[in-house]
Amino acid sequence: MSLKRKITRQLEEWKSSRASRALLVTGARQVGKSYIVDEFASRNYEHYVRFDLIEQPDLLSAMEGCRNADELFMVLSAFGGSRFIAGDTCVFIDEVQECKEAITYIKYLVQREGYDFILSGSLLGIELQDIRSQPVGYLRTIEMFPLDFEEFCWALDVGDEALSYVRGCFESSTSVIGPIHERLLSLFHQYLLVGGMPAAVDEFARSGNVAEVKRIQNDIVILYRADISKYAETSKLVVKDVYDQLPAQLDSQSKRFSFASLAPKGTYERYSEEFVWLADAGVALPVINVTEPRHPLKMSEQRSFFKLFANDVGLLCAMSEVDVAKSILSDELGVNYGSIYENAVAQELKCHGYKLRFFRNKSIGELDFVIETGNGQVLPIEVKSGKSYKRHSALTKVLSSQNYRIEKAVVLCEGNVSLAEKILYLPVYMVMYL
Repeated sequence: MSLKRKITRQLEEWKSSRASRALLVTGARQVGKSYIVDEFASRNYEHYVRFDLIEQPDLLSAMEGCRNADELFMVLSAFGGSRFIAGDTCVFIDEVQECKEAITYIKYLVQREGYDFILSGSLLGIELQDIRSQPVGYLRTIEMFPLDFEEFCWALDVGDEALSYVRGCFESSTSVIGPIHERLLSLFHQYLLVGGMPAAVDEFARSGNVAEVKRIQNDIVILYRADISKYAETSKLVVKDVYDQLPAQLDSQSKRFSFASLAPKGTYERYSEEFVWLADAGVALPVINVTEPRHPLKMSEQRSFFKLFANDVGLLCAMSEVDVAKSILSDELGVNYGSIYENAVAQELKCHGYKLRFFRNKSIGELDFVIETGNGQVLPIEVKSGKSYKRHSALTKVLSSQNYRIEKAVVLCEGNVSLAEKILYLPVYMVMYL
């Protein structure tokens, strides 16, 4: 089936802008980059040429031997054959992290009339890590993520009218009618299990076969571990160890990553490169501690103190030793699954463009997330998986403190919409509208 993705709108905007810029679609492996570009280019161009630098090693070898943009263009035209025609033509180079020459010469290729160039690659190669942070005028970069919860709802045939109604409830802070609330809550529980990897979502939407979904997720985890062996320039064994420890570390009482698990005297300074690699590769989401919930949050970051989530909540469940599926499907959810809820919220906030941070203070306690809104206000977010979601001593202390002057806070929970002074209680599925 064809999964509806929000990134399609960005691709259409790029094409209609007619600016002399190539498009680079980045993201972790298996989030659907190749599929969405392939579908978009096939539908929107008269001529379409696709290259894959992993499946075509002979092309990769020829490209690596190019000394300038003209030679690269000649190689592409030779391998593209009769499809490589100037006009309304899209040239798609997939797995571009394999060849830095493609990035180096792209600013010259985009000057050729009659061709639009789209590059796609995983956040694994050094060249992509460097270029995505540079404000270059010849390349627009879009980062792609697993399906967010709203996209998951689309895949499970939730109608636009129902989602529009729920958005209206969110915007007006009014409760959602019972049947729709229960339906979306149930879907969110399924999302915790399935996650947002397109292959897993597609299988679940078609068959509902949870065992097959887990097989797909396990295959992706194996692929990620193989990528670490291939691409990680730091200690590969340590990077693998950090990745494999995600479920256990999040299952601890504090959920904060303990460096003692890597070595008796392990420190952030000793292993910082390994954590940075996982974050840059897009397979893990660090949530950094701030010492004060005060704008600007960046000023109080404590980067050596963090939680580390998986890039996809479904993969986290697949990596867990306990049988999460049975608990989720039998509705036996509670505080023991708080880390899974938080993982889903973290990846949703990440794909909405928020920096991931949490607040912890010995005398006050801990807030799961703190984000900055468009007007510079700090918004605390608590995630509650159990029924006692109105018990939140740390949040209460922060809101009553004159030092922080927090105007409002959000608690994402299993309940319906309600408002109590400064605290807005939202059903956890409404994270898609934050």
